[in-house]
Amino acid sequence: MAKLYFHYSTMNAGKSTLLLQASYNYRERGMATLLLTAALDDRAGSGRIASRIGIAEPALGFTPEADLFALIEAEGRDAACIFVDEAQFLTEDQVWQLARVADDLGQPVMCYGLRVDFRGRLFPGSAALLALADDLREVRTICHCGRKATMVVRQDEGGRVLHQGAQVQIGGNETYVSLCRRHWREAMGEIR
Repeated sequence: MAKLYFHYSTMNAGKSTLLLQASYNYRERGMATLLLTAALDDRAGSGRIASRIGIAEPALGFTPEADLFALIEAEGRDAACIFVDEAQFLTEDQVWQLARVADDLGQPVMCYGLRVDFRGRLFPGSAALLALADDLREVRTICHCGRKATMVVRQDEGGRVLHQGAQVQIGGNETYVSLCRRHWREAMGEIR
């Protein structure tokens, strides 16, 4: 039986690298894959999944309005596995559509994304995946202190931690820093 998977972490944990490696493993064995990524994240170029270590692959970009079940049925029916990067940007309806892909089309769906935003709040797509995924897998990275990083702070151009702002702001190492909860609380001024 096919499953819906959610691989979650903070920024800079290697989620895209793992996705690209898993897709490569399928293709190396002669099996097709379908790669999807959020259209709004175009840091690597439109319709492209890229890792900080320099590997990249083309992907279909999805918007919040996209019907992913219909898209996969049309474009990826022969795929042995569906891979979704930037899964935090999925809508709740899209997560249900991906669950239907696993349940009704019999194709495994591997989603990779952030669990929480810089304020420590779940992204809508991540919340739905945490509720619906058959298999949850944490991708670990570390804080500067050596503890497991579970949170992320957003910084301005001067390196000052931001406490407010839109939930979504596309950025990389220049904008986000992964921290353990203790150091996140300290950075956010929330040590109690």
